[in-house]
Parts: sequence; structure tokens; C-alpha cells
Amino acid sequence: MDHETSTRRAKVAVLTVSDTRSPSDDKSGSCISEALINAGHTVHCQEIVPDEHAPIVSKITIWAKDQAIDAIIVSGGTGASPRDVTPDAIMPLMSGTLDGFGELFRMLSYKEIGAAAMLSRAVAGWIETETGRTPVFLLPGSPAGVSLALSELIVPQLGHFLDICSMETSK
Repeated sequence: MDHETSTRRAKVAVLTVSDTRSPSDDKSGSCISEALINAGHTVHCQEIVPDEHAPIVSKITIWAKDQAIDAIIVSGGTGASPRDVTPDAIMPLMSGTLDGFGELFRMLSYKEIGAAAMLSRAVAGWIETETGRTPVFLLPGSPAGVSLALSELIVPQLGHFLDICSMETSK
């Protein structure tokens, strides 16, 4: 399995976490959808939930169990403010994390925005359910951050990550 040439296409659920965004002004959600579609993937569903623990957990739990969804991308709520609860809500649901994703994202962000990059709690991993593993990416709410993560990290590796997540585990 070659990580550079995987042709697997994903059906992705896109969640925006925001107290202020609506479908008409959700620039980050639109950016995610556009990047995925341009790369040949499908946006299976796209929603907005408030920056609150319960609605985030509920939506992610439902989507992780949905066999029609291959991966989940979440935008917003990954900063350091008291209202930013996305990682706190979703990380306990994860069976494993890809530490390199957050490290690389912050490294790339540092080149663009400087030391403020350390305030990002962007993370990736997967949620294990009875239906399998669902990759999950937690991104900042800024369109620039979303674009950076999609173009440099997610789009180039999503097919390969899906291939790995669908492999049988050896016991």
C-alpha cells in the first residue's frame, strides 16, 4: 500500500463548531467542502453545532457509527479560549491519535502566523465503533488554517489513512 498513490475516495462529514456561524457565512465549512470535492472526495453531510460539549459529542458519536461516513472533519473550537471545547469533547471518544498531525499543523502554521500557532489544539485520530474506525480531524475555525490543513496534510493522506483504518487488526 503506497501512501502517495492511494486512489481511495472518501465520503466525509463536515462539522463546524461555532456560536455565530450559519450555513450562509460558514467560510471554513465551505473551504473544507470545496477542497474535498476538488480532490475527488464527497461531502456526505455538513452541519453546524454550538460550541458546547453535548451537541458536539452527540453529532460526532452519531456520525462515527454511520457506515455511510468514511471520515469526519471538524472546524472550530480548537483554540485556547474558555469557549473552545472541541478537543475536550471529541478526544475522549478517540481510540487513538495521530500526534504528528497536530505537530505538523502547528509547524506549518508557525511559518505563516508565528508563535500564535502554539495556541492551536488541532488534532487527528480515529474513533473505533462496532462498524470500524472513522478518522477524525479537528481543525481551527479560521479559513486560512482550514485551507492549510486540507492542502498540506489531509487531502494528500486521506485515502491512505482510510486504507489503514480499514485494515483488519492482527491479534
